[in-house]
Amino acid sequence: MMEAVHVPPFERFYEEHRSAVLSQLRRMLGREDAEDAFQETFLRALRAYPKLEHGAHLRAWALTIARNVALDARRRDRLTSADVPDLESVDEPLPYEELRRLTADLPHKERAAVFLRYGYELSYDDIGTALGSSAEAARQATSSGVRRLRRKELP
Repeated sequence: MMEAVHVPPFERFYEEHRSAVLSQLRRMLGREDAEDAFQETFLRALRAYPKLEHGAHLRAWALTIARNVALDARRRDRLTSADVPDLESVDEPLPYEELRRLTADLPHKERAAVFLRYGYELSYDDIGTALGSSAEAARQATSSGVRRLRRKELP
């Protein structure tokens, strides 16, 4: 039987994880853009914090939020008028929406690994960091998730 792990106060969570989050954001975005992304990361975390059921894996959770904020920032920077879809394709689902739908029934770690690998094209090292595990564990979770999806798609 697992012992419940209580969620620490947000201020303590912030103090414990701010350095790791800022380091990751600086690596992904550079010093200048990392500051805004840092603020957004902890705003998102603060909004979601009351819904957490336990305090396990908070570092991985914070780094995942930071990674998503950084990827959102990169995507915004790349958006140009050439990226705007034509009228015929407006009703088609966006690639991330389709991936979200396809992976919805996977176990949490496999879903995250598949989504980060194929949705954001992250390396297994980066996925392992986001999930709080090794690159090999990330590779295994991704592979397992893909196998489950293939079995699910078979008639």
